[in-house]
Amino acid sequence: MAKSEKASDRQESKDEILFWDLIGELQEADPRVDEGTIMGSRCARVGDEFLGLVDFKGSGLVVKLPKERVAELIEQGHGQAFAPAGKVFKEWVSIPKRDRRRWRKLLTEGIAFVG
Repeated sequence: MAKSEKASDRQESKDEILFWDLIGELQEADPRVDEGTIMGSRCARVGDEFLGLVDFKGSGLVVKLPKERVAELIEQGHGQAFAPAGKVFKEWVSIPKRDRRRWRKLLTEGIAFVG
């Protein structure tokens, strides 16, 4: 699943590179983590459940978490509501600032939530 395994006609962003590096690391610890698609783009899944995606129209990391955790991250100023086409997804949060440690922690939380 590492970026080198997926051929692409365009250059991956720094966010995408970090995201797929983290997904590769997390997949080693939990083989249920896999690549899929959502809204026509690459995403990470845990089994049949969506886990996260990256750089959706510049949103950074987008990860599925319990709605209380999403609200907490937004209230703390770490996250933003994820609202593609104007519809807010209450169990999804956008983390626009690239931060390896925070992204890894949130993806790990996401795996526990959706898995």
